[in-house]
Amino acid sequence: MKKTTTVLAAGAVLLAAGTWSGDADAQRVRWKMQSAFGSQSPLQGQSAKRFEEDIEVMSEGKFQIKFFEPGALVPALECFDAASKGSVESCWTTAGYHTGKYPALSFMTAVPFGPQVGEYLAWLYFGGGNDLRNELYAKHNLIGMVNLSHGAETSGWFRNPVNSLDELKGMKMRFFGLGAKVMQKLGVSTQLLAAPDIYPALERGVIDATEFSMPVMDIQLGFYQIAKNNYYPGWHQQVSVGEFLVNKEAWEKLPKHYQRMVDVGLKKEVAYNTAQSEYLNPNAMQEMKSKYGVTNRRWTDEQLAVFEKAWREVVAEESAKDEIFKKFADSYFAFRENYRIWGEAQSLKATYLK
Repeated sequence: MKKTTTVLAAGAVLLAAGTWSGDADAQRVRWKMQSAFGSQSPLQGQSAKRFEEDIEVMSEGKFQIKFFEPGALVPALECFDAASKGSVESCWTTAGYHTGKYPALSFMTAVPFGPQVGEYLAWLYFGGGNDLRNELYAKHNLIGMVNLSHGAETSGWFRNPVNSLDELKGMKMRFFGLGAKVMQKLGVSTQLLAAPDIYPALERGVIDATEFSMPVMDIQLGFYQIAKNNYYPGWHQQVSVGEFLVNKEAWEKLPKHYQRMVDVGLKKEVAYNTAQSEYLNPNAMQEMKSKYGVTNRRWTDEQLAVFEKAWREVVAEESAKDEIFKKFADSYFAFRENYRIWGEAQSLKATYLK
């Protein structure tokens, strides 16, 4: 009787830890992963499905991180609290979706007039970016890891050509991250919407214009059916980085070899997505032009200078009122200043943008 009670108690402990009983070599773990991106979304959603499969293959089925479509468990923009409380063990998302809590987290996803992917990842992995994120997340029982990256995005879909930036005043626009604060300084009313909510809002006139991502993703969302003018370059997101958001307690319970599988799987997706986005976007851009009648337009140098000036004002203003934002900004710009000697030495341009 005493022996039976001991066995049952041990089994209960294993179940509470999210594992099934068995030999140590056969330890089984099942996690829920709420995605902010649909499984059919190129790059972002499809990368989550690849990651799910890679973990299962590497662990021979013993460690499963089950993908859930947006909204299946948690609304797409509300995974921070769910993962913090342990309602889900993980989320495939972006730190930029948590800026309602901490505006500084935008630095973890994309920075206006920012660097190319190599420099950006260098700051995140080695220059202190990820450390700042997890110092902040530790207060909420969370850990954040880079889960994907891809190149520059487009900076907006508009019904009519924007002949002057004055035409932006009073416009309602879906806009992401720190770029939204820049647009607000130019008189735009911005709001953050998850991917599935953008087209209906554009169709009903809730918003007048939108940005979301890059040609290969935007084409699937059908913005071209309403707005035929797509603007470049993506000054607000020269590089975009996603986030694998994890409940800290769940992570610490994982065996070390499972933690290593996660690390390897995530870094694979960073490399895979970066290359895949560069491959897919030229064809998608051509298709939008030839098949759907989209006009690809470019902001003038003078207009880009206005955007950049507004961006620097945003940094100064946000840093003055938010100590956490200033801490992230100082780290980011200090790294870029140190990187400058290498960047300028390798740049084929006459000037090197900070």
